[in-house]
Amino acid sequence: MPHIECSVFFFSLATAKGSGEEFINEVAGISRTSHINIVTLLGFCYERRKRALIYEFMPNGSLDSFSHNDNARSDLRLGWEKLAIGMARGLEYLHRGCNTRILHLDIKPQNIILDNDFNPKISDFGLSKLCLKRESIVSMFAARVTGGYIAPEVFSRSFGRVSYKSDVYSYGMMLIEMIGGRNDLNVGTDQSSEVYFSDQVYKLIEQGQIILGGPDPRFHG
Repeated sequence: MPHIECSVFFFSLATAKGSGEEFINEVAGISRTSHINIVTLLGFCYERRKRALIYEFMPNGSLDSFSHNDNARSDLRLGWEKLAIGMARGLEYLHRGCNTRILHLDIKPQNIILDNDFNPKISDFGLSKLCLKRESIVSMFAARVTGGYIAPEVFSRSFGRVSYKSDVYSYGMMLIEMIGGRNDLNVGTDQSSEVYFSDQVYKLIEQGQIILGGPDPRFHG
């Protein structure tokens, strides 16, 4: 067999999808995707509550590891417009370009992978949900996710119902981080916390610590 480098994402008992049949159906839907801004799913493993997704290997790591790595090459800069457009095209494909709409529900820098040419690719579909295009709202099991970039309704029904707009919310939070010139906004809140990424952003804008239009020095326009 040929040697193929790959990345493997494991799921614990707490984060695995609700049922084996649901997991297999949704992985099958994701495996049919083909887009320059979506990481290719090579396969999956499933044994009772133990599950894993296998993706193509991306040599430049995640957007998070690049933007938050103090040891990264000082001469290397990423175009934030290229990143923003690439991520948007990937999300548009998931929401409108597939036979079945795919909601990612965990869009964040850790799940944006960079290929050889530093094109952004959406990865890690561990929380993703499938729904018919005529439907815009899905039901969710209790999801073990952190606050950060995730839309509040994904982990708490009190904020509304989950839809493709939840991905758009997360995408917007990432844009604010790139354009706002700060790389420490991911507060990593848990489900029980009442402090959310957007709340912190608004406070920092009011305090003058974020100036929209002043991009992170690791990104250029």
